[in-house]
Amino acid sequence: MITIEHLTKRYGAQVAVSDVSFTCQPGTVTGFLGPNGAGKSTTMRSLVGLATATSGTATIAGRAYQDLPNPGRQVGVLLDAGAQHAGRTGREVLTLSAMTLGVGRQRVDDVLGQVGLAGRPAGKRLGNYSLGMRQRLGLATALLGDPQVLVLDEPANGLDPEGIFWMRGLLRGFADRGGTVLLSSHLLHEVEAVADQLVVISGGRIVAQGTKSELLADTGGTLVRGPDRALLAKALETAGIGVSPGPDDALVADAEALAVGQAVAAAGVVVTELRPAGGAGLEDLFRSLTSSDSGNGQQVQEVLA
Repeated sequence: MITIEHLTKRYGAQVAVSDVSFTCQPGTVTGFLGPNGAGKSTTMRSLVGLATATSGTATIAGRAYQDLPNPGRQVGVLLDAGAQHAGRTGREVLTLSAMTLGVGRQRVDDVLGQVGLAGRPAGKRLGNYSLGMRQRLGLATALLGDPQVLVLDEPANGLDPEGIFWMRGLLRGFADRGGTVLLSSHLLHEVEAVADQLVVISGGRIVAQGTKSELLADTGGTLVRGPDRALLAKALETAGIGVSPGPDDALVADAEALAVGQAVAAAGVVVTELRPAGGAGLEDLFRSLTSSDSGNGQQVQEVLA
């Protein structure tokens, strides 16, 4: 199990992450989402001992990564698929890792087959690997020690559609066998397809977390959009209808569609979209949580309540 508790990391005066807390349970895939610079990589680096937290803790099975005996046998990590010697072959990279971890040569053959690099690809030098092949090798390295936990940052980067589908099955199978997966990715549709729970970070703070079904459920209310957002909000508030930020430039009105339509019609405000809110998918949720004009994290979480 992964446990992040009140994690804060500062670089001088800059706060990279602030009071971040969440857990990843065995048997689940956790999608860790956020825009560039939100604090995802800092959190993951702190978890695997590559950064030292200013305060708070990040543990795996109740222990800091550096305190785990032979941590590569318990935690598989892929943070940068390009961090390998370009002159070595795929098999050489895995063989050296196997020697470090204390696993047998047969395990090298096993994971090469598992990630689709058996045969000729294993004998190619990494300098001749495509980005997708390097990603597969990175996953092979993460799986080499037969760990119970995977920490993966953008593992689908560079994979073709077939490769992405393959990776989805690999991660789902790992979790279904009792493993714990923390997955950071910008491929929102793929995260939505494989994740059991979601953690969204923006500006170094967690703005939403919960099971996929909870966060993507129909939240009620009516989504309304028009060319003048401020005028639209004023018309609804004048009619006594509460409003909250919605996806992109939309608003979520706390009323049925008929009441919303009557209110804006009475005010003479132009509407371009009017429909039930919620249940629109991970992409809309992500935009509403991380958009610069959607308010702070607490305000947005109230939309989900």
